[in-house]
Amino acid sequence: MTDPVGDMLTRIRNAYAARHERVDVPHSRFKAELARIMKEEGYIRGYEVVSTDGKPALRIHLKYGEGRRSAVSGIRRISKPGLRIYVGKDRIPKVLGGLGVAILSTPQGVMSDREARRKGIGGEVVCYVW
Repeated sequence: MTDPVGDMLTRIRNAYAARHERVDVPHSRFKAELARIMKEEGYIRGYEVVSTDGKPALRIHLKYGEGRRSAVSGIRRISKPGLRIYVGKDRIPKVLGGLGVAILSTPQGVMSDREARRKGIGGEVVCYVW
């Protein structure tokens, strides 16, 4: 697999489309940080590290609203292995005018666009979630 983060986002997107309660993805610390941000922003119910076939996996519990409406309308990978996208502190994007969230990988760790603006640091734009 050449893009593990892209694979994680696709699994989440597909699980929401199929109305699953949870989805398992291979574990890494970076993916756990992405899940943490998504939980803090209210896009998933939670996550945990479980063992599947002797290998650690990240189990993500999906969140639905009234009428089984998914909490995530869209999720898009921005910075890819073949084309990394970096932004300075003054160019951090706003997703849907602030209704969505951009997740950035910065020198101080993985954080949401709001937190990066507050701290005044830029970094790599990993993905958009709305």
